[in-house]
Amino acid sequence: MTANSQLVSIKVIQGLARRGLISISRQPNREQIRITKEFYKRSFDIIFSASVLVIFSPLYLILSILIAFASPGPIFYTQERVGKNFKRFKCIKFRTMVVNADQVLEEMLARCPQKRQEFEDNFKLKDDPRITWIGKFLRWTSLDEFPQFFNVLKGDMTVVGPRPLVPDELHKYGSKMDRVLTIKPGITGLWQVSGRNDIPYPQRVLIDVYYVNHYNWLLDIWIILKTIGVVLFPKNNGAY
Repeated sequence: MTANSQLVSIKVIQGLARRGLISISRQPNREQIRITKEFYKRSFDIIFSASVLVIFSPLYLILSILIAFASPGPIFYTQERVGKNFKRFKCIKFRTMVVNADQVLEEMLARCPQKRQEFEDNFKLKDDPRITWIGKFLRWTSLDEFPQFFNVLKGDMTVVGPRPLVPDELHKYGSKMDRVLTIKPGITGLWQVSGRNDIPYPQRVLIDVYYVNHYNWLLDIWIILKTIGVVLFPKNNGAY
């Protein structure tokens, strides 16, 4: 091995260590490299996300066409979310609302105190007039979140993790926020397969904390299988 190739290897190892994908423990006369569970999780994220995007590309195209026909505007919608270590990123989704959704929401909340209270409690509305006909289907089946596999490939998200939060939600997590944001948010997670919006907000927080404290590959596989069931049989999954 040449000196240059040794230098490249050292830089790669140091980069992986900074990202928490490996750990280096120093013992007398030698260094020991240990692959962390974050490394396995990231490897799975890349392989799984790339496979889903390739295999389901025809469905991706069909949904894009339907969104374009449903209402004028872009195919995708991005929203600022808070990720690991409070890092902000743009979360990608299929557009499920009309293009002037923010204006429609502001006018509706000004007219209806009950809707305002519901939105302040959940950051969502059960009967939301801003949602298009294809948008209702996408939310019902959770297919609106399909483009987030690009977020996973970029490294902003993981396949399974806690909920990706909007900045205005952070205060609802209180002292538990620091713990939840020690890992990346997920496309799916324990909350998503446990009833979603039917679950009271304080319980959602506890579910996220539980996942962060106990996640492992068996739990992740179980959540993915449950998610497939929710997508294929979306009745009463709490999504809206």
